[in-house]
Amino acid sequence: MDNGEHSNIQGIAPPYLKKGDKVAITCPAKKLPNPMTDAISLLQSWGLEVVLGETLNLSFHQFAGDDAQRAQDLQRLVDDDSIKAIIAARGGYGTIRMIDKVDFGRLTQNPKWFVGFSDITLLHKHLYNNFNIQSIHGQMPVNIQDASAKSLESLRKALFGEEISYEFNAHTLNRKGEAEGILIGGNLSLLIAASGSVSDLDYNNKILLIEDVGEYLYAIDRMIRTLDRAGKLKNLAGLIVGSFTEIKDNDIPFGQTVEQIIMDVVDKYDYPVCFDFPAGHIPNNMSLIFGSVAKLAVGDTDVTIKSF
Repeated sequence: MDNGEHSNIQGIAPPYLKKGDKVAITCPAKKLPNPMTDAISLLQSWGLEVVLGETLNLSFHQFAGDDAQRAQDLQRLVDDDSIKAIIAARGGYGTIRMIDKVDFGRLTQNPKWFVGFSDITLLHKHLYNNFNIQSIHGQMPVNIQDASAKSLESLRKALFGEEISYEFNAHTLNRKGEAEGILIGGNLSLLIAASGSVSDLDYNNKILLIEDVGEYLYAIDRMIRTLDRAGKLKNLAGLIVGSFTEIKDNDIPFGQTVEQIIMDVVDKYDYPVCFDFPAGHIPNNMSLIFGSVAKLAVGDTDVTIKSF
């Protein structure tokens, strides 16, 4: 399908899971540091049958097998109609090296849920932009041992089609307002990495979520300004800022916090902005459905986000 054909259409929700369904775990990026015991137990406790991809046991430098092996593993799961959801075991780096080797065409007849965050942002964008398919930004198997019970329950709710709704305290730098739009986004570095590619998105009238980990303050400033100079931030419906963790600074301090950096760039616009939404590289990484319609209400004391 043409790049951007679905730019302002709500994504197709794959069939929600039910007990007895098969779900698969695969590694499209970095290799695993340990077995998937906790993830398998959790998914089985939800009544699901777990299929393990071949990449869970592969190693090629830092990757879970070479690019061809990771693409073949994902291709097999995409083409298997008995698999109802594909969960990325972890992020790291590597999805961009293999995504163009995978033919996702089967999903037009048999959409299925994809789950992940961080490096998996590229998959989320690619699936919505080219195939109009919703996907879940949420916890991954490698994080389950450290994940909060609330975040894991939010993933179960998203997969099984239960209501996604959050309320949390307002940040002092928030910009009040209400918005409704299709939810997109993910890891800021990966949003930049997709720029100008077949996986890039039309940001107009969207509610954008951003998060990141391990970046320098100046790099965050550069990435936000890169999005703005590309016209990506001008016509948003709303902006949700998730967790920016393990942020670094240079010997000479940058002089602004992450929140100040972002508000400095989007101050000229008038859509609602909220900070500190619990999403990203944190134990309490709450699930959101990309490609779905979301409602954002930023008030004086609290913020509510609903996805439907």
